[in-house]
Parts: sequence; structure tokens; C-alpha cells
Amino acid sequence: MFPERLTFSIAHWVNAWVDALVTQHGMAFRRFSDSLLWAVVQLEGLLRATPWWLVLLVVAALAWHATRRVLPALLIVGLLFLVGVMGLWDKLMQTLALMLVATAIAVVIGIPLGVLAGRSDRVRTMLLPLLDVMQTLPSFVYLIPVLMLFGLGKVPAIFATVIYAVPPLIRLTDLGIRQVDREVMEAANAFGASRWQQLFGVQLPLALPSIMAGLNQTIMMALSMVVVASMIGARGLGEEVLVGIQTLNVGKGLEAGLAIVILAVAIDRITQAYGRPERVVDP
Repeated sequence: MFPERLTFSIAHWVNAWVDALVTQHGMAFRRFSDSLLWAVVQLEGLLRATPWWLVLLVVAALAWHATRRVLPALLIVGLLFLVGVMGLWDKLMQTLALMLVATAIAVVIGIPLGVLAGRSDRVRTMLLPLLDVMQTLPSFVYLIPVLMLFGLGKVPAIFATVIYAVPPLIRLTDLGIRQVDREVMEAANAFGASRWQQLFGVQLPLALPSIMAGLNQTIMMALSMVVVASMIGARGLGEEVLVGIQTLNVGKGLEAGLAIVILAVAIDRITQAYGRPERVVDP
């Protein structure tokens, strides 16, 4: 047995910090939570009100524009049509709305931080340990303070998803910026380009394949959180999986699991196609 006199706990300090945060800034968090919830509900309502055939047409157009091939576009549309046939279309739209909002927040946070890390060794050194913790810490650990700040529902699910899914986008954006050829940057500098012109005119376009790969990984990791999100009040396909687990209904859980896989495959194929290097250099 480990000696009692050598043990200590940080639980009291963490609890005191979270309690102080809730007491002092609880109303601000609540207002932010209400605004975010309004945005999610509006997007979810729009997706659920849109005719299914129109959603499939939009997906088909996106898939064809990304891949420039008819067969993959038809395959993606056919898989999504299968989700509707299984009676899970409404749940699919709920999950899609939650994932789109979480991904948008991850992009707003992840790409600027990745650019900063790619252009500054000091920022990168500070971020790497934090990203390691975010990727390895079990999601249920940071769900506790998130639930205290925002309560049950879609908002804490979004924040838990963002915390879990944003690290790949930061890392791959950083990698893409650092992999830009030094000679290209020297040429841009020789032509008198400012730092902003170098960033938006040279670095970001050349780093786009890596950034798109990071976005792809972020979306995939966000989808992997839908079941965890359902445990704290978010609805959608994850809720169906959870109900299947609770009632030992294998068929119900399998149908919802297949629907999540289909959504992941559809988004994966589209984002991967948009991130191909040969596509980026197309005029």
C-alpha cells in the first residue's frame, strides 16, 4: 500500500476554482449558452423542415463538385437515402445540425491557433502539451465542469465535442504552415509581400491540403462523440444507440450505428476530395 503521508489531492483546488467560476461568471455563461442553443435549434429546424429530396440533391451537387465523378456522388446519395428508408432521417438531421455547429466552432478556434503555432515556435511549445491533454483526457472528465456551467442539453454536448475534436485541426494546420517551402516564402518576401499577404497569398493556399485533412479528422472525431453527447441531453442518432444499449435492442442500436457510419462516410469522401493537392492548384 502506498504511504498515506506521501499522497495529496488536487480535487479540492479544482472544485474551488470551478465553484468560483460558476458563482462569478454563471450568468455570462448562461447568456452565451442561450445564444448558442438558439443557433443550433434554428439550424436543426431548417434541416428538418427542408424536403428530404432537396437535401439529397444538395449533397449530390457537393459530392459531384468535390469528386468530379458521378458514381461516388450517386453512392453517397444512395447511402443517405438508405438512412431515410430505415426511418432515421429526422435523427440524422439532428445529428448533422449538432455536428455542423461543433465543427464551425472548431474551425474558428483551430485554424487561427494552428496558424499561430505554425508561425511561432513559442506558441507551438505552449500548445502541444495542452493538445496532448485534450486528446488523451477521457471526455467524461471535462463533461463535469461543462455540465456545471451550461447544464444538460445540446450546448454542453457541443463544447465536449469541440474539446475532443479540435486538436487534429490545430496540429495539421500547424504542420501545413511549417511545410511551406522556404524558397517560396523567401521569394514572396523578396517581392515585398507583407506578413498578411504572405499568410493569405502563399502559406494558407499551399497549406490547404493539410488543413483540409485536419478538418476531415475533426469532423470524424466529432461524429464519434454523438453517443457521448446523447448521454448529456443531445438528441439524434446517438440517442438511438443509447436507447438500444439501455433496452438491449440490438437491431435498433445497429441501425443507428450504421446511420452514423453512413454520415461519416459521406462527409469523409467529400472533405477528402476537396483537400486533394491536385484540386487545390486547379485554376
